[in-house]
Amino acid sequence: MIEAFRTFRLRDLIDIGIVAFVLYRVFLTFKGTRAIQMLTGLGILMVARFVSHEADLHSLGFILDNFWAFWVLALIVLFQPELRRTLAEAGRTPFVRRLFGQTGATREQVIEELSRVVESLASKRIGALVALERSTGLGSYAELGVRMDAVVSAELLGSIFQPGSPLHDGAALIQGDRISAAGCFLPLSRNLQLARTLGTRHRAALGLSEETDAVVVIVSEETGAVSLACEGAIERALDPDRFRSRLGELLGMRQEADPAGRPLLTEVPRLNVREKV
Repeated sequence: MIEAFRTFRLRDLIDIGIVAFVLYRVFLTFKGTRAIQMLTGLGILMVARFVSHEADLHSLGFILDNFWAFWVLALIVLFQPELRRTLAEAGRTPFVRRLFGQTGATREQVIEELSRVVESLASKRIGALVALERSTGLGSYAELGVRMDAVVSAELLGSIFQPGSPLHDGAALIQGDRISAAGCFLPLSRNLQLARTLGTRHRAALGLSEETDAVVVIVSEETGAVSLACEGAIERALDPDRFRSRLGELLGMRQEADPAGRPLLTEVPRLNVREKV
């Protein structure tokens, strides 16, 4: 043991740290999905292989040994949806987007499209619930809805929340610059101090904001009022300009004025956007 510590190098610590981070991200991606059940099944097969060798069960051991000879192909087939989602999310990380100069532009586009659709829905008193992912993944909630993977647009969001739409009563999830799913079910807030006037949409928005750092947009079907929920708090009755600027702040953007005096959103470092609303 002492000899192992003597030969331990800094690169070994870095190696262990990288492997631990990769495993953490894998389990975080699989958490709350069907992939966890498949991982459990693979774990049982590994235990069965070990037991078969220890108990000299040659036939069973032969079958399991041949299965593990093709474990790479088996993993690709079994976890194909999760692998695609993980690779797509890796390509949409803030570092990659900043590297290619797309972070600020795409985020501003999302804010603009949301501002348009929220103003339209509010004027018609059509209810809506939209959750925007920040650092905490929303993959487990997307699993409960209808997968979309579509570009964020006011027209698409407007059609999702039309009263006749089958996805009207659920939430739409935005991950990066894509609508990842719609018709999703969100956890209701467990806060017993909430006003009784808050409806199911507002309680679902608060529930998600209590469990994640997502920013949730709510349009009230009864009053047409627009609200924002974040980190267990809610800001209600926002006018269009206040909604746009506040959403930009929570997503790491800053509102300035261009030479003509028109409002302009610019990107700011995301040091601390987790402020109470």
